[in-house]
Amino acid sequence: MTLSLPTPGPIRQDQVVPPGAPWSALVRKGEVLRIIDLEGRQGVDFLCYNAANPAERYHAPNTIKATRTLRLGEGHRLYSDEARAIFTIVADSCGGHDTIGGCCSAPSNRMLYGVADCPGCRENFLQALSEHGLGRKDIVPNVNFFCNVPVKQGGQLAERVFEESLSKPGDHVDLRAEMDALAVISNCPQLNNPCNDGNPTPIRVVIYGAEGS
Repeated sequence: MTLSLPTPGPIRQDQVVPPGAPWSALVRKGEVLRIIDLEGRQGVDFLCYNAANPAERYHAPNTIKATRTLRLGEGHRLYSDEARAIFTIVADSCGGHDTIGGCCSAPSNRMLYGVADCPGCRENFLQALSEHGLGRKDIVPNVNFFCNVPVKQGGQLAERVFEESLSKPGDHVDLRAEMDALAVISNCPQLNNPCNDGNPTPIRVVIYGAEGS
């Protein structure tokens, strides 16, 4: 699919990630990582780390407290457990990205849906992290781009927690790295709730080099 979107710099990496697959890469400070929902309504689970010291990683509570919202969008920053910005959302055509639903997994699919032997994003994260010398202890509550987790008055969640995504074909989010960062993605394989509209589809990820690089 060809998309006419602004290009914030020279393309350093451009890859289509198949449905249900993991992806990871180093995004250098000042570079922009673009995530494109090619067909719409596809959940994208996201983790990030300080590339030089992965013990510093995305921290949902700091991010939520700093942004004062459970739903991320343009202008918001993804903060680490040391309260430093790892990425800033510099462009966003969808909005409302989830911070609380976390990643699906074989155990949670069994617990929530009674489905056995159904791997999820946690297993994708483990596969991607293993390539960087990281593992189970390095998985923390993640961002879910293009995912819709409504919170009702009184703090209640919807019965299914995840509702149908609001993203349209070609919707994208641009993340500018505020430090050299390891970005890790699971292009969610979930079939048991509506986060992927019952049909996982591919996404495209592009890394743009910093201007002048």
